[in-house]
Amino acid sequence: MDAAAARVEADFPQCIASFSAKARSEGVSDDTIKTHLQNLQFVRRVIELDRQQPEFTQTFAGYFNQRVTDWRVNKGHELLAENRVFLNKLMEKYGVPPQYLLAFWGMETNFGGYKGKMPVLDSLATLACDHRRSEFFTTELMTALKLSQRYGFPASEMQGSWAGAMGHTQFMPSAYASYAVDADGDGKADLWNSTEDALASAANFLQHLGWQRNERWGREVKLPAKFDYSLLGQQKSLTEWQQSGITLVEGGQLPQADMQARLYLPAGHQGPAFLGYANFDVIKRWNRSDFYAISVGHLADRIVGAGKLVKAPPQQPRLSHIQIKALQQKLNELGFDTGKPDGILGSNSRSSLQAFQKSRGLIADGFPDQDTFKALGL
Repeated sequence: MDAAAARVEADFPQCIASFSAKARSEGVSDDTIKTHLQNLQFVRRVIELDRQQPEFTQTFAGYFNQRVTDWRVNKGHELLAENRVFLNKLMEKYGVPPQYLLAFWGMETNFGGYKGKMPVLDSLATLACDHRRSEFFTTELMTALKLSQRYGFPASEMQGSWAGAMGHTQFMPSAYASYAVDADGDGKADLWNSTEDALASAANFLQHLGWQRNERWGREVKLPAKFDYSLLGQQKSLTEWQQSGITLVEGGQLPQADMQARLYLPAGHQGPAFLGYANFDVIKRWNRSDFYAISVGHLADRIVGAGKLVKAPPQQPRLSHIQIKALQQKLNELGFDTGKPDGILGSNSRSSLQAFQKSRGLIADGFPDQDTFKALGL
């Protein structure tokens, strides 16, 4: 860590000098280069955070319960009442219902309560000068400089996350440049100081990501006692899921709608089950985490009056990345190929884990519970 940071810091002045020519070739003015680019500072903490990997994985209960809180639900109710007219206009224009925009806003910055305090241009420059993801962050830095030039944002006001996400909705510069909307009519799209701009920008972004008008995100469902877990990961029609024995969580048939869905078990068979529709996939284009998408969807439901999950997320032990890596190595040894062990339980590892569980007569939900570790001899 220290060596990586020291290397980036040593090369930083030369790196920034090389960016000046690139910025000029992309239409960034000499004044912006002099004012912003040439005054950028290396931020060691950014490299530390970029390299940081938590020792333990997060459980669904830990993630979900920290994010879908009574406070956020109640605050969402208040903001829905305060902004209903404006939010309904956005729904008419972009097709995204108010509760979803509020849920994203709540998840990203606690409804603007915490938008990040890292200097965005310094953070992006630090990451751009680091070889690990230099190309991506160089593009983001150039875009951020153009945004500052276009809208007159002082560098001191461009604060956000350590990775450069900005404003109420935590847009990266590329998303800001492509989807930000001047909804309040003041001549600039300001995602830091205008909630109208931020919410309209989120709606515009979601529309471009493929949001399906008049469709929900998904729903909690109930599985039958002898469910066929090999269906996990498959996309099926609601009729087909109904035929597999899945019902509404309160009981009763699934909607008779021409919609496709996938089944998600974020805590394994002992936890709640969800069907994710097309808009679930859209939420994942904003943030690729299943946990995030379920939390956004359920928070949106709660904001408009839905109750808590019928089946609460169970408290489960946190697994270390070392434990997951050992699990992957053991599966590989037994002929269930997970690829190179990396301590991250991705889709390939889950599929291999399912196959192993099925071969041992366990519930094949692809979830690494204690019975599975025991069967693996771990």
